[in-house]
Amino acid sequence: MKRPPTKALLPLAVLGAGGLVAVLFVVTAPNLEVEPPPSFAPLVRVIEVAPETVRLTVSTQGTIAPRTESELVPEVSGRIQWVSPALVSGGFFKADAVLARVDPLDYELALERARATLARATSEHRRAQKQLRRRRGLQKSDAVSASRLDDAVNAEQVARAVLREATAAVAQAVRDLERTELRAPYAGRVRSESVDIGQFVNRGTPIARIYAIDYAEVRLPIPDEELAFLDLPLWRADETEVEGPEVVLRARFAGADHEWRGRVVRTEGEIDPQTRMVHVIARIKDPYAASDDGRPPLAVGLFVRAEIQGRMASNVVVVPRTALRNRDQIFLVDGEDRLRVRTADILRTDRNRAFLRGGLQPADRLVVSVLEPAVDGMRVRPVAAADPGETRRAEAVAEAARTPAVGAVPEAVE
Repeated sequence: MKRPPTKALLPLAVLGAGGLVAVLFVVTAPNLEVEPPPSFAPLVRVIEVAPETVRLTVSTQGTIAPRTESELVPEVSGRIQWVSPALVSGGFFKADAVLARVDPLDYELALERARATLARATSEHRRAQKQLRRRRGLQKSDAVSASRLDDAVNAEQVARAVLREATAAVAQAVRDLERTELRAPYAGRVRSESVDIGQFVNRGTPIARIYAIDYAEVRLPIPDEELAFLDLPLWRADETEVEGPEVVLRARFAGADHEWRGRVVRTEGEIDPQTRMVHVIARIKDPYAASDDGRPPLAVGLFVRAEIQGRMASNVVVVPRTALRNRDQIFLVDGEDRLRVRTADILRTDRNRAFLRGGLQPADRLVVSVLEPAVDGMRVRPVAAADPGETRRAEAVAEAARTPAVGAVPEAVE
């Protein structure tokens, strides 16, 4: 049985309508813009290097000590009759000031006895001289024998020797009397004392310890490799002291920071075998002088930090020590914001800085932030380290970008 023509064309009409709808969908569909995937290049802080001429310094530390220190020792024995008010621990005194006095009575009596002996010896010597002149006169007329003349000569010589001995005894008695006053050999200060009025002291027994205040010194240890940066008077053959580099001393005292200046004057004669250190001596003039800014005196025993001024170095780049990688490598960012690894020529390093020479050009961008991992040629996003606000904002964005969607692949070396 034959189908009607309309039923045979119905499937074709449905297919045609579907195709037409599909074409309409394609023609009227919106245009989609393809966006590149976000960049996940790491953020780095950079600084522009600028070679300069710098003065190298060496940092060390030490304790202030007096340049001249001695014991006050009586040169005569006796009972202490008087003690100066300055002869106390911490007391100041002037040069040639009397600090203590031994009872002088015994020494005054000894001086009188010596003078009496001198007067007798002087009289005996004059008598012997007259006798000798008389006998020489008689010898010319053969009125005296040669033996008697010899006796007169001998008597005169003995009398002269006795006179010299008596003169020396008077001088010794005068000196002993003067030594009953214990005088300061220099302007200084008392470190300690152990004497008081009425105490008997023996000759040669120390009664106080004093030190001079014209200069103070500080013993500063320096590693032997640091000597290359200083102009020091090392082991001079002559006896003259040479004024070495300037030393800046800093200390905190009475709740405030203070500063003093001095000079290196000499080095000790050997390297410490235990620490491999060379010790230098810095000297500060007039440590107890009054200061207009209220600075306290540079007291003995004060612990100070010292900075020794060294040699000048030209064409040096000073960078934070954190810019060094693997001891002698640095990271640079080129004009395409790609990381470049270089080996640095390090002049020296200290606690916070590194001094580089050669291999860097002005305006090179040096990475100063931590970057792990780091591959030569990888793309980075540099931010000037001089703008901390911008750096913090960029780091926050970078931290959010470190958690990409599933399937995202960070950009690596191209």
